[in-house]
Amino acid sequence: MKSLLRRALIVFLCEVMISLPLGDAAALPSNTADTAKLREYLQKPYVELFEIAPTLKFSAAEMDRQRKALEEGKKSCVANFKQHSKQYGKEIDQAQKELKDRTATLSDAQRKQSHCRIQNLQALKSEADVLAGHAIPTAYDNLAAKLEVIEKWPALYRQTREEISSGVYSKRRWGDVKDIGFREIASGQEDDIKRGQEAIEQMKRQGMMPPELQDKAIQDYVNTIAQQIARHSDLKVPLRITLLQSKEINAFALPGGYLFIERGLLEAADDESQLAGVLAHEMAHVTARHSNKLMKRATIASVFYQAAQIAAVVLTGGVAGIGLYYALQYGFYGLGLVLDLKLLGVSREYELEADQLGIQYAWNAGYDPSGFTRFFDKIAMREGYVNGVSWFRTHPPFYQRMVDAQREILFLPQKQDLVMQSSDFEKMKRALKPISEEAKKEEPNKPTLMKREEGCEPPPKLEYEPGQPIEKLCSSGARPASVDRR
Repeated sequence: MKSLLRRALIVFLCEVMISLPLGDAAALPSNTADTAKLREYLQKPYVELFEIAPTLKFSAAEMDRQRKALEEGKKSCVANFKQHSKQYGKEIDQAQKELKDRTATLSDAQRKQSHCRIQNLQALKSEADVLAGHAIPTAYDNLAAKLEVIEKWPALYRQTREEISSGVYSKRRWGDVKDIGFREIASGQEDDIKRGQEAIEQMKRQGMMPPELQDKAIQDYVNTIAQQIARHSDLKVPLRITLLQSKEINAFALPGGYLFIERGLLEAADDESQLAGVLAHEMAHVTARHSNKLMKRATIASVFYQAAQIAAVVLTGGVAGIGLYYALQYGFYGLGLVLDLKLLGVSREYELEADQLGIQYAWNAGYDPSGFTRFFDKIAMREGYVNGVSWFRTHPPFYQRMVDAQREILFLPQKQDLVMQSSDFEKMKRALKPISEEAKKEEPNKPTLMKREEGCEPPPKLEYEPGQPIEKLCSSGARPASVDRR
């Protein structure tokens, strides 16, 4: 049942990222040609928008109307699904009360039916919470950022070209890209190794570290790419790569050169430069010692304590002895929703720094530096659902991040034959496919934070039905899905 719900949710969210309404029909201007064109442009990737934005002509009034429409659309859609969640919560309370009041007279079949109803309502409530709290805001924020690119990039592009012509750009922070490997971004990288080792040991003891992905060919491939980037970075410590068997679209760095890449990220990347861009970004966190600056012992302890508290409160049915990671991964919609990014020393300022340095490292290693931007855009637009939402939670505004990245790419000296794709990447993807398929089969049997009733049919009507217009889903009249009371 849970796997069916997840599949339906993923289909829905993939559609949401592409086809979200840009506001209530009443709030939008009349269907002029300009309005239609502007909406179409908001669906284009950042890389393409940066190229065409200087040629686009939209009035300030049109931009303001579209911005207002986005704001109202986001507000309306989020409020709608918050109401859905609230309604599901009331139904759960009522169903649990009825179960308690009738527990002495229920037959086994009636008890199972009651359990299934509560279970379905809990799944639908979780779906509504993720939609309202993460997926829909992420989609709308991304659309708003693209509107800003159309509006503001032409002037900023001219400024960027002027900075390049005058040579001012070379005086930017870390503008000495020809000295990569011979400069020091933050002294004392070696001092972080022990702290990284301690953090890994603690995560493993707490059951918060996913198992490793056991495929030597894939391990060797990713390690080869990572070491190539490391040799062309400012890294002063040995790089240690670990692949994790996790569906999260994520990668993270711990102090001292410990990089962890989750299976979901390898699945999501479309080409080698996208993978290289993410690896380079995480490496930049290490070279700038971001974790050392924020990842203090007290912070680590508080995050572990938070996760332990959640497990202690929710765990039932003898699940407490099972690894906490699995409980979080399969009881909620992903580890990132609980841990956020605090453990990893992430802040808005540090993310922007890692973007800049990561783009430099990927470029210096011979990769197309737009890979990171293209991967970011893909996750935000088409795969920013459950398994990727933690990627966006504490990061800077999309517009600032994408514009800063584009400016850095323009500032870099031109190189010929930058790598975007390789046959080795395609070979890795083929090897990964059966591993991913097998992992998906095992998901329904993984531990959960909630006691699970086996053999339940999913709700007859989910929040989203394939083919249903997103405008209808996000309209004020959309109603919560129903769960049979039989």
